[in-house]
Amino acid sequence: MFLGTHMQKLDDKGRLILPAKFREELSPGLVLTRGQENCLTLFPTTEFEAEHARIQNAPKTNKEARDYQRVFLSAAFADQPDKQGRITVPNILRQYASLDREVAVIGMGNRVEIWDAPTWEDYLVGAQQAFAEREEEVIPGVI
Repeated sequence: MFLGTHMQKLDDKGRLILPAKFREELSPGLVLTRGQENCLTLFPTTEFEAEHARIQNAPKTNKEARDYQRVFLSAAFADQPDKQGRITVPNILRQYASLDREVAVIGMGNRVEIWDAPTWEDYLVGAQQAFAEREEEVIPGVI
């Protein structure tokens, strides 16, 4: 399970050293693609395959479903960390997420999000307050 926030840096070649706690689970392979709120989403290969199966079940006649599939899959890149635990973040994804040098790597349970560090900090300020003030159920069965 991926948990926590890890502040990392991209090198000059667009490589990211994965947090040590994430490396073993990602060592067999991973897929990196666009995520919501202009972050990147990184899946272990098996989780990506399960996600892909779910989105492939969407009706082909639904334009929003087709749009989602196109955006999600057109920038998906399979990779495997090198011996130092590094992955390369393709330029198209660095641009999408406005990644410069400082990045926040966020554990999201079965996946990982990669954010531009200042963007993550800005997002977190508003999201934390909304979380603290939550009075109604957002996720069924979770307060």
